[in-house]
Amino acid sequence: MSERPWVLHVDLDQFIAAVEVLRRPELAGKPIIVGGRGDPTERAVVSTASYEARAFGVGSGMPLRIAARKVPEAVILPVDHETYLAASEAVMSVLRSQPGATVQVLGWDEAFVGVEAADPEAYARQLQDAVLEATRLHCSVGIGDTLVRAKVATTFGKPAGLFRLTEGNWLEVMGSRPTIELWGVGTKVSRRLAGLGINTVSELAAANPDDLVPEFGPKMGPWYAQLGCGDGERTVDDTPWVARGHSRETTYQKDLIEPEQISDAVTELVARVLEDVAAEERPVISLTLKVRYAPFFTKTYARKIAETFDRAEVLARALDLVAKIEPGRPIRLLGLRAEMPMPEDSRQGHTPTRSGW
Repeated sequence: MSERPWVLHVDLDQFIAAVEVLRRPELAGKPIIVGGRGDPTERAVVSTASYEARAFGVGSGMPLRIAARKVPEAVILPVDHETYLAASEAVMSVLRSQPGATVQVLGWDEAFVGVEAADPEAYARQLQDAVLEATRLHCSVGIGDTLVRAKVATTFGKPAGLFRLTEGNWLEVMGSRPTIELWGVGTKVSRRLAGLGINTVSELAAANPDDLVPEFGPKMGPWYAQLGCGDGERTVDDTPWVARGHSRETTYQKDLIEPEQISDAVTELVARVLEDVAAEERPVISLTLKVRYAPFFTKTYARKIAETFDRAEVLARALDLVAKIEPGRPIRLLGLRAEMPMPEDSRQGHTPTRSGW
């Protein structure tokens, strides 16, 4: 059997919860919820939940107080970014040490691995064993002939298993499934596709790309049609990931109402974001202000700005966005994102963030 190129998608199982269990073995098998400062009486959202907690309907992004109400016996822990980052780096180091592996990191808990192998399942099992031995963390592996198929395949391998999706079995496995199960299709896009009479993956795969252009544009329309077929990039790219922007956000334990409170809060966010931007040595070219009004309605306000390194200019333009906030309406969260021009020969991708933008 000759070797051929394969894409493996490695996804760590319940990563953050698993890292917490490594630190506290007595938590194994218990429902674990990680979010905020670990206090469900405060305003915060769930960062992750163990499989035991997910069985009760707890998921990422859910308000922590609601999660605690769903699972009264859950162990609720604060987020520890530094520990998770260290664990992630250890895993990625193991992946890069595998023979012939090209590694493209997607986030703390997942990466693509490009490899030439006659038996990709055997290679994947060896990879899983290596990760487990070095880090004591379990991972699932999707095997595919494109990045899309490998990524989707992982969902059938969880937990700690393997699954292969290729051109040959893509529609057999995925055809009858709703489009929302595709990587890159969320609730809003699936609803827009449904409005065109496209509800399943097979219907999307059969769609004329030109028919999707009026709804999604000349770039995204054909891309969604390609996605329905599972086609796309076949080469794993290990070019270092470069962030397009940096963002910070804060949930306030007491609603902001007064204009002075809001301006002070945005001023603080600008300072924190620019600390991250300064390390990039690239100018700011656009700003987005995220506002979550009480009780839980989120709106964003954005604008492009002239390239600048000037902190005072960035602050002035951010305060211009503050003027768009609905006066007198209580605010429970504010976030700010600053975008920068991309360097030549750079690669953009998914990366873990502090805020979930």
